[in-house]
Order: sequence, then structure tokens, then C-alpha cells
Amino acid sequence: MVQQIACTRTVTSPISDFVPRCDIPQPQPSIANCIHATRSSMNRSTIWRKAPAFPLARHTCRAQWHHVPRRNFTCSSFLHREHDPRIKALDREISDDYAIIREKYDTPKYPIVLAHGLFGFAELRLSPYFPAVEYWHGIRDALTAQGATVLTPTVPPSSSIADRAAALRSALEAQSPAPEAFTIVAHSMGGLDARYMLSHLEPLPVRVAALVTVATPHRGSAFADYLLDEEVSPLHQYLPRLYQTFEKAGLGTAAFSQLTRRYMAEEFNPSTPDRPDVRYFSYGAAVEQPALLSPFRHPHAVMTQAEGPNDGLVSVESSHWGTYKGTLVGVSHLDLINWSNRVGWTVREWMGIKKNFNAIAFYLDIADMLAKEGY
Repeated sequence: MVQQIACTRTVTSPISDFVPRCDIPQPQPSIANCIHATRSSMNRSTIWRKAPAFPLARHTCRAQWHHVPRRNFTCSSFLHREHDPRIKALDREISDDYAIIREKYDTPKYPIVLAHGLFGFAELRLSPYFPAVEYWHGIRDALTAQGATVLTPTVPPSSSIADRAAALRSALEAQSPAPEAFTIVAHSMGGLDARYMLSHLEPLPVRVAALVTVATPHRGSAFADYLLDEEVSPLHQYLPRLYQTFEKAGLGTAAFSQLTRRYMAEEFNPSTPDRPDVRYFSYGAAVEQPALLSPFRHPHAVMTQAEGPNDGLVSVESSHWGTYKGTLVGVSHLDLINWSNRVGWTVREWMGIKKNFNAIAFYLDIADMLAKEGY
């Protein structure tokens, strides 16, 4: 919820342009007023809002600098889920099903391919003196320990969906001996790569029996729209420099424009039909509000007002594809690949707050589900 600060401006001191007047009694906001303000702002017609001219108001209004579709939302907090109609649209709500690891999981029949998202990698080693950083932090090892065969191919981190899909296909083709079939479990943009490969890069070297997407922006992301709109985004001015840096490093930049809602609705989805011989499953996630210093705090605010519940980068609505298995509540985009803030959770545990999600348990359950489906 964004609370706007009313500032009184005078011509006597430039400081008064940025500091609220303290000599005037200010009414204290009540919960009812806050909810009313949230409803009023979220139920407005679709419009683009420009940033206010002075910095303080620009900072407080930042979450409203984007395209806002008309929605009938109520309170923005997950603390009162039974009163929030947005939660009813999440289908199955998964709150603590994956809090702990079970004693037994079934082993899948086919090898699992873990497809990473934007800026992803299999393993990153910054120095020979430090352990390698894995994108799938501990997930591959856990699946392997349960008897599954797991592949973690690497595709170009920020290239077009087509280029990433071609690299994914090459990784499958390189497997020798070739298995009877694969299943793919994809995080974020990796799900789009897999869908493109299945629809456009036939014949495949090996049959793909099922695709499971986790927080994949099948309908694009409002934050991608926001970043690329020069009228509303203060970050747009840095994109040319960012693109130059990527190009000097030999990296592509096409991924950014292909994650917009318009591109997905008008180009990608109409031209990328599902294969009838492949089973499609999907999961979404929603977090109430990222931590104060989280890099997802601003994207989450943009996404919440534009699309509703989201994990900080991808909305629940956009995550739906094929058979929707449920929404992981209280889980962020990085929590989904086991990049949880361990310091933050340690503090919460001291406060008596139990951890409601374990990414290892989640992926073990996906493998178990695939095994029970015959894959």
C-alpha cells in the first residue's frame, strides 16, 4: 500500500519543497481510510501516470508510475486473506505444504531437465578460493540423491527466447546415450524457452513428455512494460548504457522487450501453441511485501497495482499455463530457486515465525508428482 504524503510548499525556503509542514496538525490515518485509499487508487480507469516534479512525492508515488488496469481489489495485505478477493483467483493456495522434507518421494521415470531463467547459469565460480554458486542452489543434488537423473543446461542469459530455446535443444541433443524421454522443470523465463523449443524446433532429438513451469511470465510482466516505457520509468534512461555493457560482454539484450505483456499477447502466445503430446503443468507464487532492502520491493509495488498478487517479478495470473497446480503464498521469485535470505529467516525464527517454504521439498514434490503421472 502506498501512502502519499501531502507537502506544503512555500517560496521562502527551498527545503519546504521536500519536507512536510510540522506546524499544521495532520490527521492520523485509520485502517479504514487506508483501505479506502487503496480501493480508490486501484479501481481507477487505465491511465499512465507521470512522476511528480519534486523528489519526495516522486519517491512516495513511485509505485504508481505504470499502466494500471481497472481492478476491484481491496486490502493489499495477505494477513486478511479471507477478506481479499484477489486470493480467490489464486486457485489452490499452498501455504505450508513444502515447509519440511518428507521421508519418502517417488523417483521419476525420465531424466529431469532444469531450465533456468533470465540471467541464469548452471554454476558460477567467482574465485578459485570460494565455492561455486549454483543457480539451482542444492536442488539438483537433492533430486539426484532421491534417484533422479538431472540435467542443468546453460542458455544465453539475456538473449532472445529463440536463441535460448536453440541452446536448450542443443543441450538435449548432446546427451548420450539418449533417454527414452525427458521432462523439463523450468523457472521463470526458462518456461518460455521450453515452450518455444517444443513448438518451433521440431523434430526434437528426444521426446519431451512433460513441462512444469514455475513462476514463468506466460503473459509477460508489467515490470518489463514499466522499465521500457520512457514516459513513466526513471530507470529507462539507463537502459542504453546497460545494453552497451551487455553487448561489450558478448551478451544479448532481446530478452527484455520479449518479456512485455504486449509481446506475449500479440506475438509469442499466438504463434506458440501447446503440443498435444506434451503435458503442461504450472505453479505461481505470491509474496505479501518484500523486505525493506529487497531488490524486488519496487518491482513488487509496480506489479501489485498492475497485475495483482505476484512474487516480485511475475504475477500469479501470468504464471498460469496448462494444469495449474497452485499458488505458493509467501514465496518470492528467488525463494523458488532456494536463494532465500537465511539471515532474515534466522531473525524470524528467533521471533517464533516458522518458515513456510523449503525449495528442496518443493522440487522433490514436483519429481514425485511427475513419477505418479507416469513420467
